[in-house]
Amino acid sequence: MNVSVVLFTSDLRLHDHPPLRAAHDADAVVPLFVRDAGVDAAGFAVPNRLAFLADCLRDLDAGLRARGGRLVLRSGDLVDTVCAVAAEADAADVHMAADVSGYAHRREQRLRRALEGAGRRLHVHDTVTTVLAPGAVTPAAKDHFAVFTPYFRRWSHQPPRTLLAAPRSLRVPDGIGSERLPSRDAVPGRSPGLPDGGETAGRAALASWLRTGVAGYEDGHDDLPGDATSRLSPHLHFGTLSPVELVHRARKSGGRGAEAFVRQLAWRDFHRQVLAARQDAARVDYRTRHDRWRSASDAGADIEAWRQGRTGYPVIDAAMRQLRHEGWMHNRGRLLTASFLTKTLYVDWRVGARHFLDLLVDGDVADNQLNWQWMAGTGTDSRPNRVLNPLTQARRYDPDGAYVRRWVPELAAVEGPLVHEPWKLNGAGRAAIDGYPDPIVDLAEGLARFRRARGLD
Repeated sequence: MNVSVVLFTSDLRLHDHPPLRAAHDADAVVPLFVRDAGVDAAGFAVPNRLAFLADCLRDLDAGLRARGGRLVLRSGDLVDTVCAVAAEADAADVHMAADVSGYAHRREQRLRRALEGAGRRLHVHDTVTTVLAPGAVTPAAKDHFAVFTPYFRRWSHQPPRTLLAAPRSLRVPDGIGSERLPSRDAVPGRSPGLPDGGETAGRAALASWLRTGVAGYEDGHDDLPGDATSRLSPHLHFGTLSPVELVHRARKSGGRGAEAFVRQLAWRDFHRQVLAARQDAARVDYRTRHDRWRSASDAGADIEAWRQGRTGYPVIDAAMRQLRHEGWMHNRGRLLTASFLTKTLYVDWRVGARHFLDLLVDGDVADNQLNWQWMAGTGTDSRPNRVLNPLTQARRYDPDGAYVRRWVPELAAVEGPLVHEPWKLNGAGRAAIDGYPDPIVDLAEGLARFRRARGLD
């Protein structure tokens, strides 16, 4: 009997799944997910992503069982585990999705060598977690684009591949044992507002977004209280939704909002082609500015205030508290909090990137690290020294203060624009917010410190 293994990684779905489609040509398929000990050791197995992952695995197993199959779950070193399962099933072929991180590349190389040494074949499929494969479009004489706009022009002229239907049936060989599937209820420390995971939830969210949200995306995606973003990033991170399908369906819906949404998917591909070419950008400056970031002893109290949402700047604190409660943050909030940490407080971007990875359910090496570098001015931003003023930004994107009042209950009773500058309150108004901190830094002083550090004055 001809048997293939499908190794699921960050592609936990049945619809539009090239490895599964290719493996389906075999007589039997082993759908396998390995709880990779290397990923755990690298610090990516945090409560929010573990809880969301548990939902995804349970939903994937249910979808497979509805088609006559089941998910095989194992834990351990991924290479050893995949080779063991392939031997148990006497599988000639293993199919998996391509990935872009340095760890994923090294793991793939180890797996290929191990399988070939045992007389088996590894097939790695592109455009499973991206719309275009990294390197599918490149500038002349270079291996990747370092600026988004020319990348997007080339990206936009490349039609995405044809969508693939989910399999109608699957046969899994007998005798392949599996561990029990995890449950989110068994994961301590998860955010109380964490969304549900899994392909079923993702497809329902996508349908709702295309029906009621995408048309207004161009005009509303920066509106903090309006919350007009898709919130599909966790499903893209875990692969419960196909980015190729999102492009097809958004373009079918048409309009300015759909094109603006597609542009964000291109940004996601852009970051992946950067990281694929410069794998060290996950931990070192893409373009160094020779920063001498404040030391932990000097900035420790400021860093902790930022983490806890107690900086005294309400829009910053609201965003940080949303992150802690939901395991997710509005994109405009991500920009503001990153600018505040790296430029107003002049703290190393890696400190912020690590905190986000500790909490974000969509915590992704390419998007997280390279977006942090973009805001720190060490990445691909053509204006590396821009500083986002939290007061100006709050007035523009939360003009009535609804976002702040939602997430900073100490300020819920403050009416009018002073909700963004509560230190200006006096008398009874000041007494009503007793317990909310004064600003930890003067914005003008923070800006001056940053400009001196970058040699701009």
